[in-house]
Amino acid sequence: MKKWALAASIAAVACAAPAPKQDLAAGYDIVIYPAQAVVTMTGEDKTAEAVAVSADRIIAVGSLEELRRDLPTARVNPVFEDKTIVPGLIDPHIHVVLGSLQYNLPITPPWPMATPHGMKAGLPNRAAFLQALSELVEAAGPSEPIVAYGYHNLVHGDLHRADLDAIAPDQPLIVWHYSSHDFYLNSAAINAAGFTPDMAEQFHGVDLDADGALTGRIYEDAAMLVVQAFAGVILTPENVTAGFNGFSSMLRQAGVTTTAELGYGMFGWEMEAANIRANWGSPQQAGYHLYLIPEHRALERAFGDGKVQAVLDMASGNTDTAAPILPRVKFFTDGAFYSQTMRLSPPGYLSGQSEGSEGLWVAGPDGIVPAIQPYWDADLGVNIHSNGDAAQGATLEALAMLREGDDGPANSFVIEHGGLFSEEQVELAGQLGARLSAASHYVFYMANEYAGPLGDVRAKWISPLGALTEAGVPVAVHSDAPLAPPHPLRAAGVHVTRATREGSTYEAGMALSRYEAMEAITLDAAMALGLEAEIGSIATGKRADFTILGANPLDMPGAEWEHIPVWGVVLDGEPRPLKNEGSLQGE
Repeated sequence: MKKWALAASIAAVACAAPAPKQDLAAGYDIVIYPAQAVVTMTGEDKTAEAVAVSADRIIAVGSLEELRRDLPTARVNPVFEDKTIVPGLIDPHIHVVLGSLQYNLPITPPWPMATPHGMKAGLPNRAAFLQALSELVEAAGPSEPIVAYGYHNLVHGDLHRADLDAIAPDQPLIVWHYSSHDFYLNSAAINAAGFTPDMAEQFHGVDLDADGALTGRIYEDAAMLVVQAFAGVILTPENVTAGFNGFSSMLRQAGVTTTAELGYGMFGWEMEAANIRANWGSPQQAGYHLYLIPEHRALERAFGDGKVQAVLDMASGNTDTAAPILPRVKFFTDGAFYSQTMRLSPPGYLSGQSEGSEGLWVAGPDGIVPAIQPYWDADLGVNIHSNGDAAQGATLEALAMLREGDDGPANSFVIEHGGLFSEEQVELAGQLGARLSAASHYVFYMANEYAGPLGDVRAKWISPLGALTEAGVPVAVHSDAPLAPPHPLRAAGVHVTRATREGSTYEAGMALSRYEAMEAITLDAAMALGLEAEIGSIATGKRADFTILGANPLDMPGAEWEHIPVWGVVLDGEPRPLKNEGSLQGE
């Protein structure tokens, strides 16, 4: 069994009463690391001077004097004495394979975007976007399909196949929406893929005009058809490898020690596993822990009635996997925040490409409980993509129904993204014991743009993290990379300030305190993965994963967090300084 096959059971071990220090360290060297501050995240007033490590475990935390007295055989390593030690930073929701694909495509973003190759300038209007597409076509071979990632309709305007035909009349041109949920194809791409209007009878997400012809927009359920049709461009192995390596570098630069793929299997088990094995390898090779959470529809396609047992076998190590599988499953209630397909309450969207509609269901109100129940009965955790306020209503109603049947420990239930809530839904989430892993960037990138499509009342409740925290909901923040850089300090800092990319402040009353923001990328982020007994705070018995910073975030304004120097990490007890990584480019 591989070392990481124990991931599913290790939390139970860590929950046991801590063994005496001498037992924890038996047979191993003990190293004490003094620091300017050790931010333990075990309470707002809980800081320490030093932490003692043996092998991959924390064996003591306290003052340097206490640790030297209690551990007389320990070696003191002063390498961090002028730095701050915090629990290893966690980005609990990324898309490592998807990001690897997109980071190595031509990028046409609506705002400045951090990439493995440095900052990519934003294209702030329609004219700039169309000009960038034209330049890509001119630079490409005469018949080569072109796939560009980064279009956003609220910044770049609506996009029709006729707009793309004007730029590329004869060669396939495919535009991938910033949300990753939508594609836009010109006529040559539609013809090359063999797409017809009849697809609309089989798939959600095939857009037709008033005459019943394809507009070129293929999205949500139908989007994978585009990936399959143009796999020779999108899934090129050398591009995936280059993108994966760049993605890993970004994670290391940001001081991430743990991250999770939220949607494992959606591109196909064999393809994803092969790329993870080839390009990630192991925590020791990559410099961070990667966990995988399988997606329900992918499980159902591959394993049918055996899907629950398949997850249990993967999580326990009975099935060999490319990286540790957590005993959890990913679900979807609705569509995407960025592409205006999240499900809204009436009257729906007031403007934008979804004007006049209420967005899309994926599972829908009647489908959530039947999808989750078999996994729930097997005590598996739930991570459910739920964005719009109508989606939150359906998701929380489903949780209430699932909780009614509980006759043992309550399953962990995490709402992913949580783009929009109502005031009542915030309170209900707390009452039902829901957790939230919030997309950190909705407010920063889109709050002002979205105010019009949502209307004033609903727009006030975009990512209401402060209110959710007050209601007792553990709140993590994630990047959903590549939608935002996998940089936890930046992700947390913007929710201390509620800053927007335009330089304004959005609904400051929904901000987090500095301590709450640090919880969102440490202990509460661990909770979003069901790993809070193993990581997320600096406490005896937990894994010795730390991020080493040049300053203490709790002593600094949130606006400065993204600029705090990262020395590197301690991973499984091993110091790993950043070497030749360059500097992380913020936005």
